[in-house]
Amino acid sequence: MRLSRTLALGASVLVLVSACTTGGGSSPAQSVATAGTSPSPAASPSPPPTIKIGSVGFYEAKIVAEIYAQALEAKGYTVDRAGIGLGTRDVLLPALESGKIDLQPEYIGSGLSHYEPGKQTGDPKANQTELQNALTGKGGGITVLDYTPGFDQNAFVVRKDTVDQLHLAKMSDTTAVQNQLKWGLATDCKTNPVCAKALKDAYGLAPTNVTYLSACDTPMAKALLNKTIDVGELCSTQPDIQANSWTVLEDDKHTQPADNIAPLVRNDYLAKLSDKAGFEKTLNDVSAKITTDGLLKMNAAFALDKKDVKAIATQWLKDNGFIS
Repeated sequence: MRLSRTLALGASVLVLVSACTTGGGSSPAQSVATAGTSPSPAASPSPPPTIKIGSVGFYEAKIVAEIYAQALEAKGYTVDRAGIGLGTRDVLLPALESGKIDLQPEYIGSGLSHYEPGKQTGDPKANQTELQNALTGKGGGITVLDYTPGFDQNAFVVRKDTVDQLHLAKMSDTTAVQNQLKWGLATDCKTNPVCAKALKDAYGLAPTNVTYLSACDTPMAKALLNKTIDVGELCSTQPDIQANSWTVLEDDKHTQPADNIAPLVRNDYLAKLSDKAGFEKTLNDVSAKITTDGLLKMNAAFALDKKDVKAIATQWLKDNGFIS
């Protein structure tokens, strides 16, 4: 009789335990541990750190920097634009190396010449590779992302009256008459390897009448138009050249690299990102759509149509499907 009561008690316990473990498969220990508590919400991902973007001072570089800035903002990044238009490469690259800025659009041929004078070529892939090698140890490491199919190039430009008077067609034609000409050269020409040194070494040019102005920018174009200078250092994508029927002198000694554009990004910024691959893809996808013709049109919108840099960038991003 005692045995029967014991068996019955054991059976009732088994039934009770079985009833407590149905509907979800959790163990009795888990059920006791979680009784009376509510599940914790999933932790939301932390926002990416603010990115500080910079650029050199002329308007094409500022437009491209603004395009990268707005593309990142559309992906949820906060952008500090204080460095856009910061100054020449002599100012901007130290700012990148020191961490004052995290990203800049760089003209990779000229950027390479800054670090390794003479290594720049007309091959953008070779320029990218060599620039990456040069930047590996700088400022804790800097990454060169994909470069644009579009490119710009330093161009030495003259008016038609100067061409007719001195019969100029190529840079070597200016050597014999260099001191009859008023030159407009970049503000950093004296220290820029593809300016003063290249012109001296390749063409024997060391002109005495020089005005230093922002290259690839409105002041240089205005000085050429107003005859303050006779030769102006512009960019090949500058719309003033076509608008005024100016002549680009042939660089017959091939001193100027073809400058495709690539974002340079500090490695320590990339290391902070939870989605580094997504960040890089955003910038690389944008770069892949920037063509030479696109640069010309955006530059014309600024220089000729007097549109705002931010508005030009926004329109380009809309036209290319990056924002709505």
